Amino acid sequence: MSHETPATDRPVATALAEAAATAGHAPSLHNTQPWRWRVLPDALELRVARDRQLAATDPEGRLLTLSCGAALHHARVALAAEGWRATVERMPDPADEDLVARLTGPSRAEVEPDAMRLVQCMQVRHTDRRPVSDEPVPSAALGEIGAAAAAQGVRFHLLDSDQVLELAAAASHAATVEAEDPQLREELAYWTSRAGGTGLPSDVLPASAPQTTVPARDFGRPGSLPVGPGHDRAAVYALLYGDEDEPDNWLRAGEALSAAWLTATRLGVSLVPLSGVVEVPGTRQTLRGLLAGLGLPYLVMRLGIADPAHAGPPHTPRLDVAQVVDTSAVRG
Repeated sequence: MSHETPATDRPVATALAEAAATAGHAPSLHNTQPWRWRVLPDALELRVARDRQLAATDPEGRLLTLSCGAALHHARVALAAEGWRATVERMPDPADEDLVARLTGPSRAEVEPDAMRLVQCMQVRHTDRRPVSDEPVPSAALGEIGAAAAAQGVRFHLLDSDQVLELAAAASHAATVEAEDPQLREELAYWTSRAGGTGLPSDVLPASAPQTTVPARDFGRPGSLPVGPGHDRAAVYALLYGDEDEPDNWLRAGEALSAAWLTATRLGVSLVPLSGVVEVPGTRQTLRGLLAGLGLPYLVMRLGIADPAHAGPPHTPRLDVAQVVDTSAVRG
């Protein structure tokens, strides 16, 4: 955000470009940041970046679209924090499947203090894959996080203890399936060995396998993030789910993830998305069973209070704004 020109005096295109830049903080699978924005004089378009799609892990583009949904929600919040409102058109052109959203008709509105706080949370949000502390997550916090997700049109289901054990078994099976796939292993190795603005550097990956109820993803090599002797027995697991399983739903699931994660960050709750169990068709069906057939699963989340004995991991790198935000239509 510029501090030289008051928000009320900046052109619409500038506000849209700044919102798109802020959306670069959004989470994405393996930090692929698979989105591209195009700034128009009175609109903002969001497209998937197919060159950053995980072809082996995510051939249907579920998590690609979900990641773009997280970026979309970040941009919406950034606009609200600056006193702008816009109409969101999801999947606006059936003939152009890469165009997943368009923000149109931006107009002035009251600045939303809650949005301003969430923008601050974007700056500090991170993924800590290590075990959480023994401190339970307050019920009120879980309620707020669930409500934030539900406000995006996606349902939020807390798993009971028996369901967590079923989830653990499913996650273990999914890990075995993926470990036996050479293309998946090669793809994972690529995104955990890159230098630059994408991927997962060593210092955000645990140095040893964390002791967790639900197995964490095996990245194929140890990182350098120290892991203590703790266990995440106090962690809570939740499912994001809905009635249908189409790209529009995946996009909204990403918006729900963003809303839940930023709310969790504001409340001091650690959130880690667990996508491995939805990447494998068989274990995705297991998750559907946990929902008793009442919905289709999009993503699993682990919630807990971070261990205060450990400093938070560093933030993952980000692409330069010029690589993800096209302002050529308004330049000059």
